[in-house]
Amino acid sequence: MIWCILIIGILLPQSLAHPGFFTSIQKIYLIHTEKDLVTSLKDYIKAEEDKLEQIKKWAEKLDQLTSTATKDPEGFVGHPVNAFKLMKRLNTEWSELENLILKDMSDGFISNLTIQRQYFPNDEDQVGAAKALLRLQDTYNLDTDTISKGNLPGVKHKSFLTAEDCFELGKVAYTEADYYHTELWMDQALRQLDEGEVSTIDKVSVLDYLSYAVYQQGDLDKALLLTKKLLELDPEHQRANGNLKYFEYIMAKEKDVNKSASDEQSDQKTTMKKKGIAVDYLPERQKYEMLCRGEGIKMTPRRQKKLFCRYHDGNRNPKFILAPAKQEDEWDKPRIIRFHDIISDAEIEIVKDLAKPRLSRATVHDPETGKLTTAQYRVSKSAWLSGYEDPVVSRINMRIQDLTGLDVSTAEELQVANYGVGGQYEPHFDFARKDEPDAFKELGTGNRIATWLFYMSDVSAGGATVFPEVGASVWPKKGTAVFWYNLFASGEGDYSTRHAACPVLVGNKWVSNKWLHERGQEFRRPCTLSELE
Repeated sequence: MIWCILIIGILLPQSLAHPGFFTSIQKIYLIHTEKDLVTSLKDYIKAEEDKLEQIKKWAEKLDQLTSTATKDPEGFVGHPVNAFKLMKRLNTEWSELENLILKDMSDGFISNLTIQRQYFPNDEDQVGAAKALLRLQDTYNLDTDTISKGNLPGVKHKSFLTAEDCFELGKVAYTEADYYHTELWMDQALRQLDEGEVSTIDKVSVLDYLSYAVYQQGDLDKALLLTKKLLELDPEHQRANGNLKYFEYIMAKEKDVNKSASDEQSDQKTTMKKKGIAVDYLPERQKYEMLCRGEGIKMTPRRQKKLFCRYHDGNRNPKFILAPAKQEDEWDKPRIIRFHDIISDAEIEIVKDLAKPRLSRATVHDPETGKLTTAQYRVSKSAWLSGYEDPVVSRINMRIQDLTGLDVSTAEELQVANYGVGGQYEPHFDFARKDEPDAFKELGTGNRIATWLFYMSDVSAGGATVFPEVGASVWPKKGTAVFWYNLFASGEGDYSTRHAACPVLVGNKWVSNKWLHERGQEFRRPCTLSELE
């Protein structure tokens, strides 16, 4: 037993990745920072080249001079001018040359780099970016080769992953004990190395991780094969030699048991583990991911015929009589309405400019404490804007009130959210369930009766709002907004409104939302006697 434990310890390659969590935001300033550093680096290179040019000219001059002098040393120093200049060169000029050579031309570049480094991403950001790629890979059914070659839909700037990049992605997955993705990315790194790609990593390192990841998923035969391949490249590899003995010991032990029954069970276990449930698996994940890809939408032609477009004047609201809002039915149950051209580009830019300085990691309500906290299933940056901060925010709030007929005085502030690549918000309810009585207690305005969601950008690929319970997908379109009720008129929660923000595959997603609460709606949306109406 002790021997087995020691061998298992040998099996595990030491991980270099540090686990962390990434919150996504549009980091355009990092591009400008890097551009500034490149300019600074070029200035440094130019300074070094100028310095070397000076040294080169001095060397060429001295080379010619000393060649002449060494042919007739006595005659050369017999000339008083030559004698003086020789003394001057050795006493003064060589010292000046020494100072020139020792002069550090990198001060400006190093100083700039030191200043800019405080804005650099950290290990947590890098790991988070890697996790975002893995998340996108699963959600959008992308194979490693497609991602590595940059063949993503809607991309403007194609980019490739090197074998080293693939290796790093595999290590991040390994650190999270995600052996499924470890195998995929280590296999991709190995494939690129086999194709002749020049890289700083070697096949031995890749095979070390790959063989262990395969073993952890129950494929002992493949793990043994990969370990032997590793030992062909490095016969002295200590961990691989230990693993080889352990794998052979396990296989020999299995052969002693009833072979047919053992093989059948082994196959079942391998299949289950390889296609196993992820650590963060949600029962509805498959439906959620299908909807994110635009698959599994449950709208039938018969129901589709009942969805209409119309002009909406906000129940004869003076602001919309002459210029009614464009309304489109996105879904019937729950009723989801999209308003077109409801927020202008100018208003969007003002809202974004107000939000950008204060964007921070998005939070969710903790059902136990009723307080806001961060959560791994929500990956975005958000900020809250009050109506009194800017006339545009106040005007937007009133527009929501005019079009919905609901009182916004008891609503939460306008929340602005930015989802970068991989940014998402997994399936959730906006309203508090019965087992969360204190969710909005501090607000004192009751439950969230309805949600208004502005789309403030187009998204190149991904980023849909999906409703897994009913099979609905709503795609972002700049300048539009969607609205739905979270509660029935009776005050009971509508569980069909459970929704999610799909990961952004390519591009950048800006949204803003308004959560309207029960208080103040008593006469605007009267209660009904039926629980589900």
